[in-house]
Amino acid sequence: MLTLADVLDAFTPHSRPEATQVITEAVIDSRKAIPGSLFVCLPGERVDGHDYVEAAFANGASFALVQREVSAQCSVLDLRQPVTAEQLAALNFPVCLQVDDTLAALQQIARHWRRSLDLRVIGITGSVGKSTTKEMVAEILNRKYRTLKTSGNFNNEIGLPLMLLNLTRGHQRAVLEMGFYVPGEIKFLCDLALPSVGVVTNIGTVHAERAGSQETIARGKAELVESLPADGWAILNHDDDWVRAMAAHTRAQVLYYGLTDEAHLWADEIEGLGLDGIRFRLHYQGQTFHLKVPMLGRHSVHTALRAAAVGLVEGMDWPEIIAGLRFGHMQLRLVAVRAQNGALLLDDTYNASPESTLAALNLLAELDGRRVAVLGDMLELGQYEQQGHKMVGLRAAEIVDELVTVGKRARVIAAAAVDGGLAREQVHVVEDSPAAIAALRDRLGARDVVLVKGSRGMKMDGIVPALEEIR
Repeated sequence: MLTLADVLDAFTPHSRPEATQVITEAVIDSRKAIPGSLFVCLPGERVDGHDYVEAAFANGASFALVQREVSAQCSVLDLRQPVTAEQLAALNFPVCLQVDDTLAALQQIARHWRRSLDLRVIGITGSVGKSTTKEMVAEILNRKYRTLKTSGNFNNEIGLPLMLLNLTRGHQRAVLEMGFYVPGEIKFLCDLALPSVGVVTNIGTVHAERAGSQETIARGKAELVESLPADGWAILNHDDDWVRAMAAHTRAQVLYYGLTDEAHLWADEIEGLGLDGIRFRLHYQGQTFHLKVPMLGRHSVHTALRAAAVGLVEGMDWPEIIAGLRFGHMQLRLVAVRAQNGALLLDDTYNASPESTLAALNLLAELDGRRVAVLGDMLELGQYEQQGHKMVGLRAAEIVDELVTVGKRARVIAAAAVDGGLAREQVHVVEDSPAAIAALRDRLGARDVVLVKGSRGMKMDGIVPALEEIR
C-alpha cells in the first residue's frame, strides 16, 4: 500500500525517508474518509475542501493535503522542502501535508506511485460505452489477475489520480476510464497512468458543446492510442470510421473488433432477447463461439467484443474469457422495474446522447407490448444539437406507439417523430418531469413498456419511481 514515505519521495526523489505509516486510500469527500486515509483538500467555486479537514479527521483520516492553513488541530509537514528525520519523529497524528497546489500535488503523487508499481494498465475512452466496457473488461481480467477498476466516473484529472493512489503492490491490472473535454486531457491522463492497452469505443457527439466538432473529439480520443508503447495494444472499433483511422496514429499493435469479417475479432448472427440478454456468434482466427450474454440491447455486442479483445491481448484463454462474458453482471445504468399495474419501466436516466438514446430505443424495439418513450433534452451537443435530436425523433417514430418529450430541445424530437409518421395525438410535449408524470399517469396500461431517458441535467430520475406507484 501507499505509505507516507512514498508521498515524501514524490517530492524529494530517492529520499526514501523512514515513514512507514500506511495511507489506506485517497478521498476528496470528507464523508468518505476512513481510518488511515488521505483527504485531499480541493478548493472549488462552491465548496472548499479545506473547510472540511476537521470532519475528515473525525472520520479517521490520518492525513490531509492542504494548500492553506486550516482550523483543524494537526501536525504540519511542509512538502515544499526536504523533510528531516527529526520532523518525522516529532509528528503527532493527524498530519496536514502542506503544498502550493493540492491538485498538482495529488497528480504528482499519483504519477510517482504509478511508476513504482509493476502492473499493466488498460485505458478506455470513447463517446459512449466506457463504463460498461470497463466493467466487462474488469470482470474478465479478474478471472486471472488481481484487477482494480475505475469507480463511478472517476475518469478525469482528479478522479484518475485518486484511482491510481488506491492501487497496491498486489494489483496486477488496472482498468481505467479516460474522459475527454479538451485537447491534451487524455495525453495528460496517459502520462499519469502509463497504459499498455488502449480501447476506443466510438466517436459520437456527446460533449461536443465543450469539445467542438467530431473531428476534434476524435483527435482528443486518439491521444490514448498515441501514448501507447510499441509493445502495447490499440483495440479499435472497425465499424466506426473515426476510430478505425486511429490505427495510423499509434506505435502499438492493433486489434480491430466489429460486426464484419474485416475485423480481427468479429460477431454475426446477433439476436436481441430483450431483458434476457443477447445471443451471437463470435469469430477469431478461424475459431467460432456461440454465446449468450446477460447484456441489454444489440449494441452490447460491441462491448462484449472489446472485453474479449482485452482478454486476448492480456494472455487469457477462451474458457476464461467466455466465462467472464457469460456470467458477469454488466448492465450498469439501465434498470428495469414493474409498476404496480404491471407496466414494464426502463429507467435509463443516468445521461443521454444521440448514440446512447438510439441504442436504448433499439432495445425498446426488442420488447413486446405497447412501446412508450419518455425522452428529454440531450445536453452539450453543440453544433450537433438539432441534428442529434432530429435523428432520435425519426428513429422513435419507427419504434414507439406513444412519445413524451421533456424540455425545450426535445421539442425537435417530437417534431421529427411526427414528420417520421407518428400520429400527432400520440406525441406529448412537456417542459419538466412532473408534467411527464401527469401525461402518463392515466394512460399507462399493464402491457406498456416505457423507456425513460434524458441528460442528467434534466433531472428525470424521479419519473420511474412515480410511475411505479400506478395501480
